[in-house]
Amino acid sequence: MKKWIILAVVLAGAAWGVQKWRASLPGAFASGADARPTNAMVETRDIHFAVSAAGEIGPADQVSVRPEINGKILTLPVDIGDRVKKDSVLFTLDDQDLQTDRSSKLIEIEAAKLQLEKAQRDYERSKQLYAEKLISQELSEDTQTQYELARNALERTEKALHLIEYQLTKTKILAPFDCTILTRPVSVGQAVSGSGGFNSGTEVLTIANLTEMVINAHINQADVTRLKIGELVDVQVEAVAGLKINGTVERIAPQATIKNNIKGFAARILLKDVDPRVRPGMTANIQIPVASADNVVAVPLAAVFTETSPETGQTEHYVLAKMEDGFERKPVRIGVSDYFYAEVQSGLSPGEIVATELPEAEKSRTVKNPLVMLPGGAESGGATIRPGAGKAGDKTNGIGSGPRPASGNRRNGT
Repeated sequence: MKKWIILAVVLAGAAWGVQKWRASLPGAFASGADARPTNAMVETRDIHFAVSAAGEIGPADQVSVRPEINGKILTLPVDIGDRVKKDSVLFTLDDQDLQTDRSSKLIEIEAAKLQLEKAQRDYERSKQLYAEKLISQELSEDTQTQYELARNALERTEKALHLIEYQLTKTKILAPFDCTILTRPVSVGQAVSGSGGFNSGTEVLTIANLTEMVINAHINQADVTRLKIGELVDVQVEAVAGLKINGTVERIAPQATIKNNIKGFAARILLKDVDPRVRPGMTANIQIPVASADNVVAVPLAAVFTETSPETGQTEHYVLAKMEDGFERKPVRIGVSDYFYAEVQSGLSPGEIVATELPEAEKSRTVKNPLVMLPGGAESGGATIRPGAGKAGDKTNGIGSGPRPASGNRRNGT
């Protein structure tokens, strides 16, 4: 028994010695709590907060070119990637059958004119004979009917000719604007159907104006209220390193949609004077500026504590400024904030030292209140800790209201 007691004493002494040795080593064996800074200096800096979104680049004007009439591709002088000027020929259809029909209609019109002339002579003669009581009324009316039928036949044939001539104008398809050929799924000699036929016709070409691009982005519902029509946004193209361009918010969908299990609103960002390296289908990252402040007094978000006044019910911000004999609580007014720093509009001066954690004296005071949130999301008094401003006396480490990012930067939390 005595041997086991001696062994326990030796092991305890060895453990104490190892602990002291590890505590004396810098860096490698220091705990995270000891290494984490608990104070920060008030400084002057620029704060810019922007909301990020991703979208796909596409042409502003893209057209699927389909013929209006049935036919066969006669010429197709363009290919994928070609740049075509407005009113240039994109393709033509074989018009041989239409030309034959036109010649036939011209002959029919001449015959119809002759029939009309004969019917008109018979009608004029019958009117004269009927006036002289030489023929019956029935015979006179029959000649009038023949005249009307001949005139209708001529009009019908002329309209058929006009239709054929109109179809002949549709055998040559011209570019509606300066464009680039994106796709060409057909070849010369292939039969195509008109846009009024089955499945809206055969797609011969896809053209687009690549001098103006748009970004179709899905903006989270939490950020869409910060977006305005006509607002300038910063755009970075992933495929072109270092390229930064500006865009303008052109359209925001009035109704939310769900994409990748995220509810948001479709937004269209217009890009002008696009770099030639930017192509449709590339991914773009959008930075939507929300708030900014230059050369302002700022502190880390972790140094700003928030509580709800039990008397007024208003949310108040304060910091713990370091003094010679400890820390002094100072109320502050917070302005613009990003994910790391907050602007202090009043209450602090550059060079002051503030605490990023509650000192032990402050922690001891807050333990008496079961509704107080301790830094790091700990529980106090058996109450469940909730982020943000809650009931009277709630205290949090971070910004609870005012201009701020979508998710705050609380110490040891989210």
